[in-house]
Amino acid sequence: MGRPLRVLFVEDCEDDVLLAVRELRAHGFDLTWERVEAAEPLRAALRGDPWNIVLSDMQMPHLTGTEALSICREALPDLPFILLSGTVGEETAVAVVKAGANDYLLKGNLARLPVAIDRELRDAEERRERRKSEEQLLQLQKMDSIGRLAGGVAHDFNNLLSAIIGFADLLSMKLPQDSPLAKYVHEIRRAGDRAAELTRQLLTMSRKEVIAPRVLDLNAVVAGMDKLLRRVIGEDIVLTSLFEPGLGRVKADPGQMEQVIMNLAVNARDAMPDRGKLTIQTANAELDAACARRHGPVRPGPYVLLAVSDTGCGMDAETQSRIFEPFVTTKAVGKGTGLGLATVYGIVKQSGGNVWVYSEVGVGTTFKIYLPRVDEPVDCGVPAAPRVLRLQGTETVLVAEDESIVRDLTCQVLQMYGYDVLPARNGEEARGISERHPATIHLLVTDVVMPDMNGRELAERLTLLRPTMKALFLSGYPSNALVDHGVPDPGIAFLQKPFTPEGLARKLREILDAPRSPLPPGGRN
Repeated sequence: MGRPLRVLFVEDCEDDVLLAVRELRAHGFDLTWERVEAAEPLRAALRGDPWNIVLSDMQMPHLTGTEALSICREALPDLPFILLSGTVGEETAVAVVKAGANDYLLKGNLARLPVAIDRELRDAEERRERRKSEEQLLQLQKMDSIGRLAGGVAHDFNNLLSAIIGFADLLSMKLPQDSPLAKYVHEIRRAGDRAAELTRQLLTMSRKEVIAPRVLDLNAVVAGMDKLLRRVIGEDIVLTSLFEPGLGRVKADPGQMEQVIMNLAVNARDAMPDRGKLTIQTANAELDAACARRHGPVRPGPYVLLAVSDTGCGMDAETQSRIFEPFVTTKAVGKGTGLGLATVYGIVKQSGGNVWVYSEVGVGTTFKIYLPRVDEPVDCGVPAAPRVLRLQGTETVLVAEDESIVRDLTCQVLQMYGYDVLPARNGEEARGISERHPATIHLLVTDVVMPDMNGRELAERLTLLRPTMKALFLSGYPSNALVDHGVPDPGIAFLQKPFTPEGLARKLREILDAPRSPLPPGGRN
């Protein structure tokens, strides 16, 4: 069988078309063709099945080659267009090429036609690939910009939420159990928790959430969620899991991988309101250089594939192009935050992987996630942290926090638990307090992101003079001063904002009761 080729002829003479068809078939093309000779039939043909190329005469009773070119460029800008005329002057031909035609040939020299078509098909494919790469780059840049914005918003919100949640907890501790005000405090606390979850999703989407990656077997992760997934999607949807034996291992946060699977399953359920089929599949995969070119900045190599497919309503091309953007949703108003797939995107990217969507309206959707394969044994977990039996303390704590409301909350909580507290508004003030304070300072509690001097720089400077002092870092937006791709440096004591009073007190006792380890060297500020 020859090479398939779909040709749209704009020509009033059928004999001329048959000559061109015979020439192309003689050169190995398996031809499908149609002939039109007026504007409206041309527009109708362009709206139909896809064409590989247009071959147009120059002078026809109802249409000129220039007019045909204009119609084609308006409908399909990338469709190759070759002028094929019996008698066209060089000046006219050059003018048509300048207007956007890809080439011109004389009908008396049809031997050149197959070569010209091969060249134009190659050029058209290169243009499509180039445009696709440009669009992928723009999409990545847009997602990175949105991520930076979302991360900054999450930082400010987490400072505010620390105060809302923290002061609500303090008030709850002070109120009698039978106080009529207790229910109001409870609702404030619930709203704070919901807002904290939203900001956590923003941090995940911006790839700034603190994570605990482990070497995982995705088969075990999916199998462990089977009962939960069946409850979530309901009895009308058939769940099928297809596991590849000998599946390679990946390195990722297990909680985040469960969230990815759950978000995609919920998304699939909502696309199948009447019933349907949800399939979760794993497989080993090799992404080669050709795949990397098709999908943008992808590193070729061994991967593990996690595919989630549904038989739901599907999505059009416009929706697919924006599906991973935050607050973009196909659900009804009030039915979702629009962060589910943006969170999936952030988790996969933070884990070093890639996610692509394939969808067809009325047929269904498949999300394909590729995570880098690692040659390491499965990590079965880490020992639980020792249980903290007491929360009270008498040590001296230096608190450096530029956000006044968070500083006040932190100091009040620590004083309530018995600590002697030294508050500082920034790094310079904390350094001055340390130099003037005559007694031992047992612990530095510092925000990571502060003007002039970040928390890590402050800790390094103060421990030069006070080598026995320990440090706890707080942040609502982990910076690379402490966190590399969401993973804290080993030995770092870190507490994510927003925190609860009990959570802060418990963290202090864990640090103060543990042997001191040296602060890891800096250099990534």
